[in-house]
Formats: sequence, C-alpha cells, structure tokens
Amino acid sequence: MATTSELIFPPQANHNFSRVLGDLKRSNLSVANRLRSIREDADFVAEAAAAFARPLVANERCGSWYVAPAARAASAYFKSTDGHAGQWRFSTRRLNLHLLDLIGRCDGCLVVDSTRRGKRMPDALSKTVPVWCCVLNRALFPDAGDAAAAHALYTPPSAVAPSEHAQIEARLPEHVAAFRALGLDAAALRRRLRKPLRPLWVTPESPLAPAGEVFDAFHPVVCCTSSRRVPGAEMSERGYIQGAADDTENWALGLTPPVFWRHQQLLLATPDPELPGLVRALVAAHAADASVPSPKQVSRRLFVACLPLAGPSPPPSTCVVALRPEATDPSSWVKSPRLIEVGVGKPNKIASRNLRVALPSIGDFVRRFLEPASPTAEGPDAGEDLGAGAGAGALEPRVLVACETGKDLSVGVALALLCQNFDGEGNYCPRPPSTGYTKSDIRVQLSRIMTTFPDANPSRTTLQSVNSFLMG
Repeated sequence: MATTSELIFPPQANHNFSRVLGDLKRSNLSVANRLRSIREDADFVAEAAAAFARPLVANERCGSWYVAPAARAASAYFKSTDGHAGQWRFSTRRLNLHLLDLIGRCDGCLVVDSTRRGKRMPDALSKTVPVWCCVLNRALFPDAGDAAAAHALYTPPSAVAPSEHAQIEARLPEHVAAFRALGLDAAALRRRLRKPLRPLWVTPESPLAPAGEVFDAFHPVVCCTSSRRVPGAEMSERGYIQGAADDTENWALGLTPPVFWRHQQLLLATPDPELPGLVRALVAAHAADASVPSPKQVSRRLFVACLPLAGPSPPPSTCVVALRPEATDPSSWVKSPRLIEVGVGKPNKIASRNLRVALPSIGDFVRRFLEPASPTAEGPDAGEDLGAGAGAGALEPRVLVACETGKDLSVGVALALLCQNFDGEGNYCPRPPSTGYTKSDIRVQLSRIMTTFPDANPSRTTLQSVNSFLMG
C-alpha cells in the first residue's frame, strides 16, 4: 500500500484546485454580497447614531456608503494615509473645520468609516481623527482649565500600541505650529465650540452607550467603524464582506452611494446574475437626471464649478476658465475676451502636468480681464447673481474656473490665481511675475479655499503642478 509521501497528484489537479478557490473567492466578493454587507453595516451605524443621539458625518469616500443621505449631516476628509505608521500627519490641506459648527451645535458627532479584512478599525479613525482633535484643542484652547486633559492625545489601545502613541505625541508640537502658521482666525473658530474635542471609538463589537449620554468636559467625536471584524477568510462568513465599500473602482460598475440608497430595495432583491445589468441601467439613468451644482465661492471674486455650467450664461462681469477633459492645442484656447477653454485632458497625472504648462496662459488671460481699465469688466448685467455666495461686490469683475468635478483641477487653478492676483481680503492686487512664492504662502491660500469650500479635493498631482508653477 502506497504511503502519503508516495502519492503523486497530476499538475492539472493542482491547477483545478487553485481555479476552484479563485472562483469561490470571486463569488463571495460579488456585487450582491457587497451590497448586502453594506446594508448590514449601515444598520449598525444607524443604531450607533441613535445610541449617541448625535449627527452622522460620512468620512469620504468609503463612509458615505454606510450613511443614508437623509441621515447624513456632513461629510469629512480624514485620510487613513495621514495616520499610517511613520506618517502621522495633520493635514493643512484637509482641515475639516466645517465640522466645528456641527460639533458645537450638537455637542459632538459620529464620523463613519470602514476598513477591509484584517484590521479592527481604519487608521483614519484610530490616528488621523485623534491627531486632528488634539491639534485643534491645543491651538483653540491654549488656556483650558484642565489643560492636561484637554491637550492630551487619545488613541484606542486596541489599535494603537503605546510605542506608536508616543511617536505620534512627539510630533504634535510641529503640527500645532503648522496650523497656527496658516493665519486662520483662531478666536472665531473657538467661538464655534463650547469645550474641547475628544475622540471616542465604537465598532460593531462595542457595547453602545446609553441614549443621549452627556459629556460635560468635552465634545465627543465618536469614531464609528461600520464593519465588524472578519479575522479569517471571508468565505467562512456566509457572504459577509468586511469593508465592502472599499475599492469601488474594482467592483461598483459606476454605482455611487446616492444611487445605491435611492434604489436599495430593488438592488438587494435582484438575483446575482441580473445585478450588473441593473446597476449599469440605474447609473445611466442617474447620470441623465443629475443636476449640475451651482458655482462655489472660494474667495470674494473667485468661484469654481462643474462642467457643463448650470443655468444661464455667466454675466459680462465674469471671466470663465473652462478646463476641458480632452487635450487641445493652446492656439485654440481663447474663445473670447472673457472665455478661455483649456484642454488639459482627463484628471490624472498627465492632466496635472498639462495644467502646469497651461497656468501661465491662464494667468495672463485672467489678468487682462481683471485689469481695472478692461472694457469687459463691466456690462449692463454686471450685477447679475453668479451663484452661491454672490452678493456684496457683485459689480466687481469675477473669475469662474470650471472642470469636470468642480473640486480638483478647478481648485488648483483658483489657488494659483489667488496667489498671483489677490490679497488676503480678496482685492485684485497682482504680484510682479518675479515674485517668489514659498510652500508656506501657497499653504495659507489653500487653507482659505478649503475653509470656504470644504468639499474641494485637489489631488496631490494637481497641487504639485501649482507649486511647481508658482515656485518656478
């Protein structure tokens, strides 16, 4: 009788076994299982919100899948990469200061996010949010009554080891200095709050607090991890997927949280084989019906918007810089004295490099329009409302920068124009071409944009292009 060591399996058997395992994994990670898992996790988020009796904040992009649109009070951008080991950054690009009004008004909030299999909670909630709370406390409450408690760094012991906590803590003074260097009105920010901030953590494995618990010494910023932890392979979880909303580029077929929540019952009831076709149909219908948001004001005379522009044509008092998603020859860009259409291509690294090359032409075009003697700066409709934020000073020449998203390339161009042409009060004050800029100068202007327009999300490559242009 042959021993086990003498048994020989044909190579084809191993190949078939690997293929079966791959097929099982793919079937478990199906769109249907992801949507069911998201809905299960969203039920826990709703329970946590009811227990804490505080509003929900979706940490973009993943967190927005777990919060029903009607229940979402705000969105935030706390990146996990800022909390990765060795990074531990306080981002002056993602200040999230718009949350202070909500936190002060409602005595705290729940920030919702998730993470994939193998981790208890995302780094955004275990480290990025705690650093944010601590930096703001030290900057806005320098003379707090119990300074030791108000200025302390709080991290979850189950996710952050004591040695890492100490390393994060050692970097806090430089983060506070970077925040103060932005020159923001700390007194005005402080007035939005009644007490310091403190992070708390809740996961599906946590006992929920008594409904509406009051915290006398601090505003709770509850870091809510929506997905329960899966310690082993997902195939053992009967279709449940931890952090199912991650990596939507690889599975969602264009589905977005608003479309999912609008049609959740239909999507969850559809058999697996029919689901991809239904998703594509719903996405196409939503794209056809979607309304274009109004322009967003980022400075007194600067606005950003999505393409195509919504509503009537901008008034003669407005200069439009349209950043087109297809690359075009520079000789064709200028369409009129108040319209330039710059073809930089789809938002990616190439588009950002093209943007750097285009910024000098855009700057010259805008300066010609803004010059006080410019005949295009006035017109019979100069007082016409441009959109959100228009009001005082409507007779002044304005600049509207538009791109596909209204949040990336357009914000980068607005940042460059703000640095080159406007003072801190938004007055037209062009700097000589030879003026040198520092990263600190650019960071201060970007913080003003992000404070005014929290949904702005310029990519790293876009900001690198702007920095390279301004710093020569």
